[in-house]
Amino acid sequence: MATIAADSDSTRTVPSAAPNAAEELLARRAAVVARGVPLGSSIVVRSAHGAVLVDYEGNEIIDMAGGIGVMSAGHCHPDVVAAVREQVGILQHTCIHIATYEPYVALCERLAQLLPHGDYTKVMLVNSGAEAVENAIKIARQATGRQGILGFTGAFHGRTLLGMSLTSKVAYKTGSGPFAPEIYRLPYPDRFHDGDGLSEKTFVNRELTRLRESFANLISPTTLAAILIEPVLGEGGFVPAPKAYLEGLRSLCDEHGIMLIFDEVQTGFCRTGAWGAYQRLGVTPDISAWAKAMGGGMPIASVVGKAAVMDGAVPGTIGGTYGGNPVACASALATLRVMEDLDLCTRADTIGAYVRKRFKTLGAHSSLVADIRGLGAMVAVELCHEGDPTRPAASQTKRVIEACQGRGVLVIGCGIHGNVIRVLCPLIITDDQLARALDVITEEIERINS
Repeated sequence: MATIAADSDSTRTVPSAAPNAAEELLARRAAVVARGVPLGSSIVVRSAHGAVLVDYEGNEIIDMAGGIGVMSAGHCHPDVVAAVREQVGILQHTCIHIATYEPYVALCERLAQLLPHGDYTKVMLVNSGAEAVENAIKIARQATGRQGILGFTGAFHGRTLLGMSLTSKVAYKTGSGPFAPEIYRLPYPDRFHDGDGLSEKTFVNRELTRLRESFANLISPTTLAAILIEPVLGEGGFVPAPKAYLEGLRSLCDEHGIMLIFDEVQTGFCRTGAWGAYQRLGVTPDISAWAKAMGGGMPIASVVGKAAVMDGAVPGTIGGTYGGNPVACASALATLRVMEDLDLCTRADTIGAYVRKRFKTLGAHSSLVADIRGLGAMVAVELCHEGDPTRPAASQTKRVIEACQGRGVLVIGCGIHGNVIRVLCPLIITDDQLARALDVITEEIERINS
């Protein structure tokens, strides 16, 4: 692998914690934090640097989750920390609706440069991926004068009301309805689970035919504002959409005046080997939603789109009080500079190739390894009994994840059955850290399979 230098701050220290501090903090959490907030592990983190988390006992944990894909440029990168410290002493907040400030405009300019949507691109900033998706939907509806939104099974678009309405996985939506109307859904083009032995070309043609037929039996294209899709399913299992399918969507949207929206919240900012997965796949949407890795750990997100489409929204109908906060903008600008300076797009491909190689080696002698897939460094392994996609090994996957966490590797799952182990490590992870983490993951899969 191409190398990344060892973390220069790996010897940093923090003041010692009191005995049993981690257990006490977990108890305090249980007493005061609403139980609906997920608790994915018993790990209690005191500090972090690079691709490493440090617990209350000083143990280092290799972070293969990256705060769910947020920390691509690494934890506490000194350039990002310095930018935040400087900005917080200059301007913390005014609200872009009330007064204009440099970091907001500069970040929009940078995003338009990195993520062009046609000849003329415009941008707006919000706080989270769910907000980005919601504002993209509002823009599409205003730009077209239509209401309908077509989404896909397996999708995750956030936990707000509209986000949950658009999200497919029912576990996220328990007891939260009624949901927003005028949302329709088709199967995501998932050839591993639904390919029926077809070649990719035949499979794509079948799925595009299904979409065309939906215009007669599900929703008329004359009332459809947008088709919303993740170019690579995130929570749904790290399933990349075939390039030809996205090309077909682009063609159908052009034919019927429908907005094509890509949710790039998890795929964006070097993760898939490009600034955006749409660039890697060669299909440009009308509007796209971005968040996670963009902010370097600060809460910030964006909607990017063709200027004529973005300007279809009436003034005052999009935005928010904190959207594009100056400190978050400064963090994002510094993070983008780090990503560019370290060429993390190329690094993502190097990481992805190595992860696939390790999982393929494991799959050669493990009947649990059913599929290895992804794009760039957004890679996952799906575990099924005897490799059968109709027999997800959910309980085994959970045990593997827990065992890895017990051995100092934080890894998380995904997929509608919870039987997919995903890799979302910081892209600045060293070769040694990556190899050690994969040693643990593959050993635990082998152990559970024996």
